[in-house]
Amino acid sequence: MQNFRNYYEILEVARDASMDEIKRSYRRLARQYHPDVNQGDKAAEEKFKDLSEAYAVLSDVAKRSQYDQYGNFWQQRGFQKNGRNGRGGEVDFGAFRNFNDFFDQFLSRTSASSTASPRTTTTTTTRTAPRREPPRAPVEDVFRPGTSKTSYTVSTPRPPARRDAEARLTVPLEKAYAGGRERIRLEDGRSLEVNMPSGMVSGQRVRLKGQGVNGGDLYLKIEVSPHSFFKVEDADIVCQLPITPSEAVLGGAIEVPTLDGMVKMNIPAGVRSGQRLRLANKGYPVASTSEDGITRGDQIVEIQIAFPKELTEQERELYEKLRQFETFNPRQNLIQ
Repeated sequence: MQNFRNYYEILEVARDASMDEIKRSYRRLARQYHPDVNQGDKAAEEKFKDLSEAYAVLSDVAKRSQYDQYGNFWQQRGFQKNGRNGRGGEVDFGAFRNFNDFFDQFLSRTSASSTASPRTTTTTTTRTAPRREPPRAPVEDVFRPGTSKTSYTVSTPRPPARRDAEARLTVPLEKAYAGGRERIRLEDGRSLEVNMPSGMVSGQRVRLKGQGVNGGDLYLKIEVSPHSFFKVEDADIVCQLPITPSEAVLGGAIEVPTLDGMVKMNIPAGVRSGQRLRLANKGYPVASTSEDGITRGDQIVEIQIAFPKELTEQERELYEKLRQFETFNPRQNLIQ
């Protein structure tokens, strides 16, 4: 005998959901749990089978009506979709006010049939003296004094199985570096406030206990989006820093962006374009064997000498004077 399954809960829709809502929810979940997408994942395969079974019922108007009307009894023996009872007789569902009236009369007919047949071995008959009013009982235990009582076994719905789920989450580099509390919205429409760890990297999975299917765990697969200025290389942060020709010639202290904010860095005089300078402990955090368990890489600053495309009149005059007085000739030793 098949256990009752809450098809609305499986498809994550309300009981009054329209056919379009049921279809959209099925397609979304079917894509998520399709065996081709989750190869080797038995839990996802079982979930896909449950989704197909639930959709086959709720997408059919007649089956959904019977399911809504008779609950967990609608597919059990005696309640087949063709409208016949367990003995093959026709059942007029419309002749009863509700499910309890129908089930009570069904029990009376079955009990009478069991008493008349000498080959029936699944029923027991008990004579009861009506000394006092018995307490009210569930419909399957109701019987009248002086008549036979037939025992029935009704399946008890099993609690839905716990299943883990996975979702992708793309975060900017600054959020991946700093971590902290963040409100996220999942594909199924839920909104969760999550305490994100610091130093997240692409491919990392963050576990959210109890936020999966039926109390299972939810795993967020992290994807760190590319940054316009910083680039992560292992534990180092690499960036290209433009400087002016005068800064390159004279050197001095300039401000450099880091994941912690702006910091000052000394540029050596005569620095070359493409030369790399290092800011210690300004890279990305990684696990280590140190006491605090965390260490950081360095920030690699690659120098790029930028030249102005437009000059003011005063700047042009100064460059003209510089050319007259400068002694440096980069082409002096091209041919020996």
